[in-house]
Amino acid sequence: MIKTPKTYWYTRLDDEEEEDEEKTKTPQSVPVDKHLFDARTVLITGSITQELGRDVTARLLALSQVSKDPINVIVCSPGGHVESGDMIHDMIGFIDVPVNMIGVGWVASAGALIYVSVPKERRFCLPNTRFLLHQPSGGAGGPATDIEIQAREIIKMRDRLNQIFADATGQPLERIAKDTDRDFWMGPEEAIAYGLVNKIIKTTGDLA
Repeated sequence: MIKTPKTYWYTRLDDEEEEDEEKTKTPQSVPVDKHLFDARTVLITGSITQELGRDVTARLLALSQVSKDPINVIVCSPGGHVESGDMIHDMIGFIDVPVNMIGVGWVASAGALIYVSVPKERRFCLPNTRFLLHQPSGGAGGPATDIEIQAREIIKMRDRLNQIFADATGQPLERIAKDTDRDFWMGPEEAIAYGLVNKIIKTTGDLA
């Protein structure tokens, strides 16, 4: 069986944070999940993984079947597995329901990819949110020919992601490529000027 290398796109968490994210749900979290479902709210927190992608996708599909009312997606993530970010990004566009995207804490790397999955007018953030854009990276290993293949795939992925952010922000592709060559941080006001964010909000009432 051929193993496909995973490409990760994130700001590193320390070991303690990673262990916290791997803990299973407690019985006390079940009522919280029900209230979030009733409120048509989906949380995307921590590293973007295949498990998180499956969970978020299931919630989006379920909510889209229950009602056509808007869904609020709250994102706070350092990034993670690129293809899992793609999965969530594409699913948000796939469902026939409007989605409000709300950035909190930090929205970085693959988290930013998910954030721009909605039209600009539906992108919000809380006052202290930070945004990070940068190019993907991968751990290439094995024979030289395999490393060469992986390197080409990462370059194609970088170009594709740059195009997504250019389309989402209205910035020229050349500007996106230059900015994402290294870590590119933005606060809320800077993100608005860049075309990434539409509006800073402080309460749920500001979404109206």
